[in-house]
Amino acid sequence: MITPELIQCINALAKKKRTIGLTPEELTEQAKLRQIYLETIHTRLEHTLKNIEIVDNAKQAVTIIREDKKPNDTTTTAPTILH
Repeated sequence: MITPELIQCINALAKKKRTIGLTPEELTEQAKLRQIYLETIHTRLEHTLKNIEIVDNAKQAVTIIREDKKPNDTTTTAPTILH
């Protein structure tokens, strides 16, 4: 979850990195915080995309559902459109 505290920590580490540099521990913390931030954004985006419903001219709803990737599968698949 993205909290104001998380954003403050990310920004503080970014500013410190630009000015005086970070210790190895701070670099590890920055990477961890960045990963949490990105995972949250990806989860929110995926949730939003899964809930999009397009209505065509005939007033029929078309739901676009993204096919889930299999674990350890790095290939991307095209979305499936269900009528």
